Amino acid sequence: MHLAQRLMLAASVLIAGPAFAQDSYPTGPVTIVVPFAAGGPTDTVTRLIAEPMSKELGQQIVVQNVGGAGGTLAATQVANAEADGYTILMHHIGMSTAPTLYRNLPFQPLEAFSTIGLVTNVPMTVIARKDFEPGTFQELVEYVKANKDTVTYANAGIGAASHLCGMLLMKAIDTPLTTVPYQGTGPAMTDLLGGQVDFMCDQTTNTTGQILGGEVKAYAVTTPERLDALPEVPTTTEAGLPEFQVGVWHGLYAPAGTPDAAIEKLSAALQAALKDPNVVSRFAELGTAPVDAAEATPAAHRDHLAAQIELWRPIIQEAGQFAD
Repeated sequence: MHLAQRLMLAASVLIAGPAFAQDSYPTGPVTIVVPFAAGGPTDTVTRLIAEPMSKELGQQIVVQNVGGAGGTLAATQVANAEADGYTILMHHIGMSTAPTLYRNLPFQPLEAFSTIGLVTNVPMTVIARKDFEPGTFQELVEYVKANKDTVTYANAGIGAASHLCGMLLMKAIDTPLTTVPYQGTGPAMTDLLGGQVDFMCDQTTNTTGQILGGEVKAYAVTTPERLDALPEVPTTTEAGLPEFQVGVWHGLYAPAGTPDAAIEKLSAALQAALKDPNVVSRFAELGTAPVDAAEATPAAHRDHLAAQIELWRPIIQEAGQFAD
């Protein structure tokens, strides 16, 4: 073989190599990093879709919990991971609020990540210790306004869904709350159940069981319509506060620069998982539902993220609650 022919053959191998590697993806386990503790709402959503995604990909999916700093530690870890499709991130609405909440955020979501697809939009519930005095949501608002210096509002830390919900509530009722931050939803719920704090707002994936079991008092759901899983709980609109509505959307991310072939396979696996009967059933039990197939795509997810960043910026700036 002449030298020129050998050089052409070598070049063709170099060109074909990466394409072949992408076509065969994945060849090993894929890790989904969850930025919150095991057993929390985001962890629950992740583990429900992990099994059907694993079947679709033909490889094991490992769920890794990396809590801390409102989810930014995990997000930073994934942003800095190798962009090969084997380390991805599940994050919630906090991905859109982090650029405003954190003065020294080590990443910018739209630049540091490739979006894979939205997963679900989880409603929030306003709940309280079961012996809390107000009987209705309207009475709760009146009570909080009259006792704002003594009523305590629990949240799972800056950037957590419960923190964001609290900011929206303060804005809606034009009253500051005495907040008690915890390191995660679990400890916050434990103290609420024990009566150490008065009330909180958290995702249905974390509160439905306690509401149905009579362990907490439920005041409202932050949705336009009542939920099938909690038909007795009125909406904030019914309670006279229609501007207080929020849902905690979740999405999957890969490090920026991840090959398009890997993103496409991950997105296809996500879309398949969201049609899985067990996922649909379990989501319903938790008061939520999978997003439509059109939203479980990289493009729709990216557009939603960009819009949410702009939506939350003035709300957070007005509240003046920032972290380093």
